[in-house]
Order: sequence, then C-alpha cells, then structure tokens
Amino acid sequence: MIADLPVPSKRDRIGLHAWGGLRYLACTVIAIFVLFPLVVAVLGGFKTSGQLMARPLALPDPWIAENYLDVLRLESFWRQAGNSVLVMLATTFLVLGIASSAAFAFSRLRFQGREVIATYFMLGLLFPASIAILPLYLMIRRIGITDSLWGIILPQVAFALPISVLILRTFFGSIPRELEDAAYVDGATPAGFYFRILLPLARPGLAAVAVLTMVQSWNAYFLPLVVLINEKRWTLPLGVMQYSGQYMTDWARVMAFVTLAMLPAIIFYLIAERHIVAGLTSGALKG
Repeated sequence: MIADLPVPSKRDRIGLHAWGGLRYLACTVIAIFVLFPLVVAVLGGFKTSGQLMARPLALPDPWIAENYLDVLRLESFWRQAGNSVLVMLATTFLVLGIASSAAFAFSRLRFQGREVIATYFMLGLLFPASIAILPLYLMIRRIGITDSLWGIILPQVAFALPISVLILRTFFGSIPRELEDAAYVDGATPAGFYFRILLPLARPGLAAVAVLTMVQSWNAYFLPLVVLINEKRWTLPLGVMQYSGQYMTDWARVMAFVTLAMLPAIIFYLIAERHIVAGLTSGALKG
C-alpha cells in the first residue's frame, strides 16, 4: 500500500500561497525592468523627435511608421544585416561542430590526460575577448585577416568554445551509458554512435548552444570595431553606431534603427527559449 501523505496545515498552505505570490511579484518587477527599455525603443520609433522629447513615455499620437520605412529603405542597413547573418551562421556552425566533437571526447571516451585537457579548455571562461583584445588583434594582423569577416568569425568561435563544450559535455554525460553499450553491441563505431544516436538525442543541448552563440555573435560590437575598417564589411552593431552619429538629433529615427537591429536576436531567443532551458538544466538531475 502507498503510505498516506501528510496533509499540509492551513498555516502551511497560507505560507505556500504567500511565497508563491512573492515569487510572481518579483518576476513581474524584473520583467518590467527588462522590457521597459525595449518597449520605449519600439514605441519611440513610431514617434517624431518632437513627440519623443515632449512625451517620451506616452503612446505615439499619431502613430508614424516613416522612421521604420526609412531604415528599411537603406541599402547600408541590408548590407550590414547580411554581414551580421553571415558572421552569425558561420560562427554558429563552427562552434556546434567543434564543441560537440570535443564534448563527445571529454564525456564518452576514456584516454590519458582527458581531465587535464578538459580543464585547460575551461580556462577560456576566465578570459573574455575584451581583455585579450590587444594580443588577439596582433594575431589577427599576423595571420592576415584584418578587415575581413573571418577576423571576427574565428575569434568568436574560439571564445564561444569553452562555455559550449561545458554545456554539451554535461548534456552528453547525462545520456545513459547503457544506450552506448547497446549501440556498440549492435556493431556501431564511436563515430556511428556520435552521429546517429548522440547528436539526435542532444538536440536541446545543441539548440541551447546555437541560440546563445547566435545572440552573442549578432550583438558583438567591440571585436568588429577593432578588426573591420571598410564600411562595406560592417555588421549591424557598427551600423547602429554610424547611424546614431549621423542622426544624433533625430532620436526617433535612431530608435527605429536600434529596434530593427535587435529584433532578430529577440526572435532567436523567443523561438528557442524552451531548448535553452532544457539544454542548460539537462545534467542537473543526473544520478
């Protein structure tokens, strides 16, 4: 028989409801702080500069779409967006390929020095690109990829690998060892197990890494600012800087440009938010 579970007292139920209400209140306050600047930027793009200065927090009256249409008519906007997409996709595919291979080796294969190499990999978490920008720029210049999109892609891949390997190693390690043993009994090789079984099962982890890499690459500003010289190779964050300088007195038009520039990153995150949570918490319940 199943033992009867203790029934919470009235006082305990009141405490649980109060604690739940406090959590919802805290989440609501945090959401307001996070969403408020985004909402102001989106609505500001539908105003004139006069409306924005006179009533910055009010709804547009009337609603004016000309600022957004002007940005969408710019050839430079689409060129910069195309450069950002190219950099983002190349960075993401390289990170997924390299990080998943390394995570597979660190989590499923046994070889001498595995933990030492894995720890060395994780040291990259201690050195963000902004700290290493001078030696990084010297290396990029020596290789000869200055003022090239590859000068952004390769460093972004290098700095995204530590956290990506950490996430995927945890996810790969949570997959039962019995499944791997059964695959080997059926004649699968390590490569066959990796491609046919492990990667399909690891889609939430791969999606988490992909979206985090996409958002980070899309929003990258400092590295493109240092590496890129020719305006035709600029990405959208540099375009925002240029546009803000060109229309520094027309804040409504600048807000329209900023909104359109950040919109893809928000869409990436909203589409794959469920996979991000699943990928980041996959190994938490591993026994």
